[in-house]
Amino acid sequence: MTESIYFQFIIFPLLIILARIADVSMGTLRIILLSKGHKRLAPIIGFFEVFIWILVAKQIITDVSNIIAYLAYALGYALGTYVGMAIESKLSLGKVLIRSIINKESEKLIQVLRENHIGLTTINAQGKYGDVKILFIIVNRTELNKVISLINSNNPKAFYTIESIQSVNAGYFSTIPNNEPIVRFTQLFRPGRKGK
Repeated sequence: MTESIYFQFIIFPLLIILARIADVSMGTLRIILLSKGHKRLAPIIGFFEVFIWILVAKQIITDVSNIIAYLAYALGYALGTYVGMAIESKLSLGKVLIRSIINKESEKLIQVLRENHIGLTTINAQGKYGDVKILFIIVNRTELNKVISLINSNNPKAFYTIESIQSVNAGYFSTIPNNEPIVRFTQLFRPGRKGK
């Protein structure tokens, strides 16, 4: 009797939580993969996601009087959503578009970005207070923090937005070399530096 209660109110809810974490995080990952254009892997993940969900739903329906199981089901869903987002941030899949609008010292930032092997396109535009430049930068999501750091350190008042991109065609997408330190603006003109 004690073993039955132990299983029903401790082991069984824990199994439900773990199963829900697995299937919900798979669902989050599947949606992310679809949005990034990975159409072959998403259906495979979807198969296992639904398979786990069916097993869990069957067990809950079998014992409708166990309120702990319902709470475990909801908690597993919440934790699964969190785990799925954490997995996505670690994977850093795909490319992102950084659109930046700069009204002062735009040439300084453009030069620093190019020194760091970051491809960008600039457009002259008019803002509320006069001339501005719009920068379009497409980089791998893994390099997003490096580029944002360069923008913030070289033009702290720069306005920028970041968007996920499903696919790209042609263009210059050179990346920041992992073994090369980031070049700051103050380093561009140090004595003895050779121009590129």
